[in-house]
Amino acid sequence: MRSLPPLPPHLSEDELERRYRAASDPVARSHYQIIWLLSGGNRTPEVARVTGYSVDWILKVAKRYRAGGPASLGDRRHGNPGAPALLNDGGKAALRAALAGPAPAGGLWTGRQVAVWMSATLGRAVSPQRGWEYLTQLGFTPQQPRPTAIQADPAAQAAFKKGGSKPRSTP
Repeated sequence: MRSLPPLPPHLSEDELERRYRAASDPVARSHYQIIWLLSGGNRTPEVARVTGYSVDWILKVAKRYRAGGPASLGDRRHGNPGAPALLNDGGKAALRAALAGPAPAGGLWTGRQVAVWMSATLGRAVSPQRGWEYLTQLGFTPQQPRPTAIQADPAAQAAFKKGGSKPRSTP
């Protein structure tokens, strides 16, 4: 088992406990608990047993705390805005203009056709799912009436619309 070098005194043990108890974010709370327990002299396997995290994760959190102090604890995903959108406002406007015209293969625009258009515009491959997402994001959905069955009986259809084809008999 690897032994941990002592934690730097970024915060006192009492301050770590206070932050652990006051944390509203569950990730920050568990990180403060881990550091608080380690700073109190608990060994890594014991901290892992108490918190339910693996020894490797305890070591990673301790390494992060050593390098960055209290600012490095907590859920850092909240500050991650994610990848930039494939199409900026100008690209969306160009796609909207293309959607106003006929689809390249005729018929209605599909996610696959939008993806092909986006691939040509962006110069890289775009999945049909992403094309469908942009199609619906711009408010375009397939608007097509359902086909009527040619073998249906018009008299039966009219009777159904009026509430049934024959009256129910009561026992």
